[in-house]
Amino acid sequence: MPDDFRILFVADVVGQPGREAVKAILPGLKRELEADVTILNGENAAGGFGLTAKLVSELKAAGADVITTGNHVYAQKEFVSELPALENVIRPANYPPAAPGKGWTVLHANGHDVLVMNLIGRIFLDPLDDPFRTADAILAANPQAKIVFCDMHAEATSEKTAMGWYLDGRASAVVGTHTHIPTADARVLPGGTAYVTDVGMVGPRDSCIGMDKQVVLQRFLTGVPNRFVVASGVVTFNAVLVTISGSTGRATSIQRVDREHI
Repeated sequence: MPDDFRILFVADVVGQPGREAVKAILPGLKRELEADVTILNGENAAGGFGLTAKLVSELKAAGADVITTGNHVYAQKEFVSELPALENVIRPANYPPAAPGKGWTVLHANGHDVLVMNLIGRIFLDPLDDPFRTADAILAANPQAKIVFCDMHAEATSEKTAMGWYLDGRASAVVGTHTHIPTADARVLPGGTAYVTDVGMVGPRDSCIGMDKQVVLQRFLTGVPNRFVVASGVVTFNAVLVTISGSTGRATSIQRVDREHI
């Protein structure tokens, strides 16, 4: 009897355009791909910066089982107090221990315990705790979980690649987020860990990583700080589907899932 277990991961959702695309695409996509668990990065869902409890409900209603975040996790002030009470919504685990929220979660799906961890890089971002040692601690605390999924939210491709190799054979998948630009290196590493440097985003296609291109160009051309705003138009929907052996916890495939929403 096949023991395939499928995890659908949806890339960084940017603002209202991204949320509308998730609501339009995700329910049918889950059925089409027969996903057992759906994980979604929601750290840009609130106007491009941060998340709120209300938007968590919206994204979960569309089909997200777990929501990960990143460096904008606390961008919305109300979310600082809301986060600790939200089930299966996690912030990077290598924030200091006193930071609100939790960096990993375990959910039970189709007879399997699934450990989902969220980490953040330190290169070109705030110098938080060591994500590599944090990953070790989370794995040591959850020895029962064969299926392990890691969202590595980082700027530097080298740091994300290093985490993939570091967890190869110990995690079912390591996927990179944060840069909003999808990469073409999805593969299963020799130890059985599915890896991709960056999944991309769910956000306006004709933009600068989801933001209005004219506003971004103005900053580059003048050097004068301005307020970024989410772009409009056709939305690109980037995701990956990871197929895992439920008996071993090792990935057997990873494939890009890319759609558009008008």
